[in-house]
Amino acid sequence: MKIVLLCRSPQLYSHQRLIEAARARGHEIDTINHLRCTIDIASHRPKIHYHGKVLARPDAVIPRIGASVTFFGTAVVRQFEMMRVYCVNESVAISRSRDKLRSLQLLSRKGIGLPVTVFAHKTSNADEIVKLAGGAPVIIKLLEGTQGIGVVLGETPKAAASIIEAFGGVNTNILVQEYVAEAKGEDIRCIVVGERVVASMQRRGREGDFRSNLHRGGSAKSARITPQERSTAIGAARAMGLNVCGVDMLRSNHGPVVMEVNSSPGLEGVETATGVDVAGKIIEFIEKNALPGKTKTRGKG
Repeated sequence: MKIVLLCRSPQLYSHQRLIEAARARGHEIDTINHLRCTIDIASHRPKIHYHGKVLARPDAVIPRIGASVTFFGTAVVRQFEMMRVYCVNESVAISRSRDKLRSLQLLSRKGIGLPVTVFAHKTSNADEIVKLAGGAPVIIKLLEGTQGIGVVLGETPKAAASIIEAFGGVNTNILVQEYVAEAKGEDIRCIVVGERVVASMQRRGREGDFRSNLHRGGSAKSARITPQERSTAIGAARAMGLNVCGVDMLRSNHGPVVMEVNSSPGLEGVETATGVDVAGKIIEFIEKNALPGKTKTRGKG
């Protein structure tokens, strides 16, 4: 099987592991920088040009699109779809997951557990926004933030209102969410592949930091999840239409609540913490599904 890995940094752990896993199973895999692709839309036979040559049609594509280049990256994925190439995650599903507000609305529509979340255009009524989110402390998030960047804790009503007003002053979009104190700075990341949770880890933020992102200095260990957490992770992936993703959840007093669904989850932390060959699971999924007539659009919205 010929596989294309769409990524900008093939040297990253996650990408190297996918390359190793594919080659170990006898597949040919090439890394393609999606930002260097040129899309030929006007022709009767859609094509992608790369480094001045027409790209040979692969059997499958693994999109690893960075958040900062979602628009062009998903356009390249969409072109592969036009060429009837099997894409592990479809362009529309990646776009859904990258829009934090839209993704939360879709999860809410499917009945997935969520923290109380408030979105408003007018930030001059900051006190009211904080009250609607359940009162301080609250989490204030930039809609465009990633890896814990642009996530701030408003510990008191006054501090939270000041942060909201400050963000409003620079004309940026924010979400305000309840602070789940009982999670104690820990979250659960489940890796879902083909509607199965293949690995789960518990992440904890570094001392004094409520954010549990490993990029921010957090730690991780293997986690045993409950049946409810498993079904929540699978339901969240299904709501986004993603075949492969990371689902981040908090353990609240009223059950698991989803914080984010990541269409390009990092593999280093979860493989190190759990010992699970997640990259291999992804390649196995491709082997079972990258066949004629298998491609379908999942999810709506």
